[in-house]
Amino acid sequence: MEQQRTSQPQGRRRPQTPLTPPGALVEGAAVYRVAARPGRPGRGRVERATAPASVRRPAPPVAPVVLALRRLPNPRLTGLGAGLFASATMLVVGFLDWLILDGSPLAYGLLFLPVSALTALWVRTADLVTAPISVPIAFAVGVLPISGGTGGFGGQAMAVVTALAVQAGWLYGGTLVAGLITSVRKVRDMGRRQRATPRPAAPQRRPAP
Repeated sequence: MEQQRTSQPQGRRRPQTPLTPPGALVEGAAVYRVAARPGRPGRGRVERATAPASVRRPAPPVAPVVLALRRLPNPRLTGLGAGLFASATMLVVGFLDWLILDGSPLAYGLLFLPVSALTALWVRTADLVTAPISVPIAFAVGVLPISGGTGGFGGQAMAVVTALAVQAGWLYGGTLVAGLITSVRKVRDMGRRQRATPRPAAPQRRPAP
């Protein structure tokens, strides 16, 4: 009897498909080559050119007077509050002038100018008109201690009128300071509102047929 030789089956090797070149698409048995589009970057890193940082200009130096004014308190008083502040301050100034300087008109007039400026600066924007009106009233209230009137109400009233007539220059000067400050603030407020208001867009013209 013939012995049948059994041979072990050898593993079949799979046919190696050829590598497709880069930029080609394989569809079935046909190979299509895709042309690279010009202007399209590859897969590598693209370095972005950064623009040089702009050099900041140094801020202009600020005057010491402006720095001192910025450090002052900046309240916002109503028209009534500004009038009460000016009247109370000038009354205190008048009493101090009477006690220390024996009622000096020069010292009283000089101190009236900064009080008028502060009244115009601290009143709120809606009540700017009241500042030039409150300042003369405060001046008349502060004159009472230094007027030196005697003989009852009538004598005191005549002394106040005489003091107002003598110191009319300081009265007009303080009122003018308050009026100028309020005018500048009003103009600045109007310009700020005009810049904040959005401008209407210009109508687009239709092309002629």
